[in-house]
Amino acid sequence: MWLPTDVASKDISRGPDLPGAFEPGATVRCDYVEKKFPGRTPKIACRIGADDEVKVKYGWTNGEVFAEVAASRLLWALGFPTDRMYPVKVICHGCPETIAGVRKVDGDLLLDPVAIERKHPGWDLGTGWSWKELDEVSDEDGGAPRAQRDALKLLAAFLQHTDSKPDQQAIVCRGEKSGGPCEHPLMIITDLGKTFGRASLSNADTPSSMNLRAWSQTRVWKTEQGCVANLPRSYSGTLKDPVISEEGRAFLDRLLTQLSDTQLTDLFDVARVQLRPRWPDSGRSGFPTTQEWVDAFKAKRAEIAGRTCA
Repeated sequence: MWLPTDVASKDISRGPDLPGAFEPGATVRCDYVEKKFPGRTPKIACRIGADDEVKVKYGWTNGEVFAEVAASRLLWALGFPTDRMYPVKVICHGCPETIAGVRKVDGDLLLDPVAIERKHPGWDLGTGWSWKELDEVSDEDGGAPRAQRDALKLLAAFLQHTDSKPDQQAIVCRGEKSGGPCEHPLMIITDLGKTFGRASLSNADTPSSMNLRAWSQTRVWKTEQGCVANLPRSYSGTLKDPVISEEGRAFLDRLLTQLSDTQLTDLFDVARVQLRPRWPDSGRSGFPTTQEWVDAFKAKRAEIAGRTCA
């Protein structure tokens, strides 16, 4: 679930430079594909060229468009594999009239802001996982050590990853697909749309997705002492108030402290946080600066650094 990486060298603005990557703010042309997706947030399938079908999350009021870019870039920079999200503009050919956007003279639809999803390289083993299954992983049998497992749990609480049902996580195999068993499996989070807010019972967009007020006011730890991370469980969630070991806390602390102020600025700039109201349920709250988000991040990072878990 974690791969060694040079955190300080990561270009968070550009993101994972892998096949199919897009530059931030690029304009992508695609053809609409009729497909149903689970969940309530606005998304479509669109084909780029002959055989490149992608999932596109869109909408000014869709917090996942912003949150998932920031959360996926953060996990990638820290060495926790996840799906890739690219913040772009989309010109959709054939999009139906029911989809909100700017209709061009030629009938194509401009969607902005959007985020295009690229699956993690490798092949999906076709199964999700619940967070309680992390406790069944054996490092003696070659699985991830407790330090990495607890670090990921603490990171989930840091982000307020509320929609943690098994479908939001996956086991993928590194390398080319073969007929034999997978020699290098990875447990990854595949959907980070409900993050950078406050965990909610219903995984609602307004409180749980890119909400500066909610996120900045939510403490990392549940109590003033001890190491129970603060993450209420939603109706679909499988992670609640995880107990964090000192090795897990220290592992995540070492990773987070390697992030520079420039990287944190890039993280929130590329997520376009200036387009999401400070309080998404109140248009009068105004729009935040990137620095406000950076300051909130650093305050929460300091909470982790300042705690010792016996």
